[in-house]
Amino acid sequence: MTATTTTTPRPGPVSKSAESALPAHATVPNRIPGPRPTGGVPFGRLVHVELRKMLDTRAGRWLLIGIAAIIAIALTIMFFDNGGEHPFGMYLQATTMPMALILPVVGILAVTSEWSQRTALVTFGLEPRRPRVAWSKTVAALLIGLAAFALSLVLAGIAHQAAITFRGITGDWTIDGLVLLGAGGYVLLGMAQGLAFGMLLKNTPAAIVLFFILPTAWSILGSMVSWLRDAAVWLDMNQTMQPLFEGSLTGEQWAHLGTSVAVWVVLPLAVGIWRLSRSEVK
Repeated sequence: MTATTTTTPRPGPVSKSAESALPAHATVPNRIPGPRPTGGVPFGRLVHVELRKMLDTRAGRWLLIGIAAIIAIALTIMFFDNGGEHPFGMYLQATTMPMALILPVVGILAVTSEWSQRTALVTFGLEPRRPRVAWSKTVAALLIGLAAFALSLVLAGIAHQAAITFRGITGDWTIDGLVLLGAGGYVLLGMAQGLAFGMLLKNTPAAIVLFFILPTAWSILGSMVSWLRDAAVWLDMNQTMQPLFEGSLTGEQWAHLGTSVAVWVVLPLAVGIWRLSRSEVK
């Protein structure tokens, strides 16, 4: 019966006395050449990794394919409906709505997959400062939202120009700045809210279900229950964002919008980052 003795790599040079204590057949590995790291993982690299987690996965790709298919169907229907006679703003609405509704699921999966796929141990092992990881996920989600909104502008412009060229409609490119702000905010806030629900719950089914059900249920109750209508004016994002799409917003309406965003986006995101920083990794 023979026994094999193994040694663990030693980072630095070994003294002669230590070498003499080693078995005769043991070898000491050479020191890896090159400079030693003096800081943590750069924040830009963390953002790049989180972008890949959101997009370079099977679930992320199929979600993007689904969004593209819905947008293509919506634009095709508008192209043939009423001879394609629609202003640019309506084409923009057809491209932003699917993104605002479905794209937040990508943000949810970017957080919950760390726990469902058991990759959190690797992530937080390579970068133990969890708030940096949480903020890199947030920045990556907002970058995807900005890219999606820019793409929706391009697609809406192409569809409207195609209707002008091939359907002979009268072009209407006029759109209010607040309407653009509302469309962009709708996409970005949806991404941030989805990410916040994912951080808060760390469970994919629960986060997706509550993300879609809670705001919808609140909107229904706020419109049907009389004693909730006053609160809904301040807390229902569907109501508070409506003036943006109409192109006019008073000071009081800005306050309504800020309050609803604080309740449905900022607060869940803050609590989610706090929970992510303190959750036990298994």
